[in-house]
Amino acid sequence: MNEIKLGRYRHFKGNMYEVIGTATHSETLEPMVVYRALYGDGGLWVRPASMWSETVEHNGMTVERFSFVD
Repeated sequence: MNEIKLGRYRHFKGNMYEVIGTATHSETLEPMVVYRALYGDGGLWVRPASMWSETVEHNGMTVERFSFVD
């Protein structure tokens, strides 16, 4: 897994999120990213690290799912 930096990220659809840590799935041992939305109720979320770091197709272009801001 590539190292996931703590800090703020922009999702490819525009919303902002803050990575607050990483964790390990208790059953599969898969690396997970723990993050919170910087809009709305700011709920906590987890996502597989592999999915966090992947690229996606958006408007005919290949872009990062989450881009590090600061």
